Amino acid sequence: MSANIGQFSTITRLFSKKIKISAFFFPDPFYYISFSYFYIVNIYDMELQGTVKKLFDAQTFASGFQKREMVILTQEQYPQPINIEFLSDKISLLDNLKEGENVKVGINIRGREWTSPQGETKYFNSITGWRVEKVFDNGSEPTQAAPSQSGSPVSNENPFAGDEDDDLPF
Repeated sequence: MSANIGQFSTITRLFSKKIKISAFFFPDPFYYISFSYFYIVNIYDMELQGTVKKLFDAQTFASGFQKREMVILTQEQYPQPINIEFLSDKISLLDNLKEGENVKVGINIRGREWTSPQGETKYFNSITGWRVEKVFDNGSEPTQAAPSQSGSPVSNENPFAGDEDDDLPF
């Protein structure tokens, strides 16, 4: 085939996915449409799940600013102690929690830049909690898949071979 006559490309959102649609047009009545998609990482819509390891008392600063921190221990192959800050009116979310409880915490990641008097610039991150839910399932989802116990052989057949009905709009 010869070189492209034209190219059209657009990016749109579909169900929290960002989709790039590109169409390459050729000299004949044939054309080729290429789809690629990738997830959008929204730093304002994340969650952590784990066990409450430590609850700290609320701190009040001279400016009137208040914060309270808690540490949760994640439930994964290598558990991580994660410090989460709750600010101002969100500190009351920790009032009904006890150490050892399983929780799911809605978090935001914040970053800031600081320049020292000597002119050195440093960057800091913090994790800020805005929602807490108790989890009553006595554990978490497995972090590793267990090996299959069935003795059935693995099939090399294409599971989509018989699908003629697809939901693409063209």
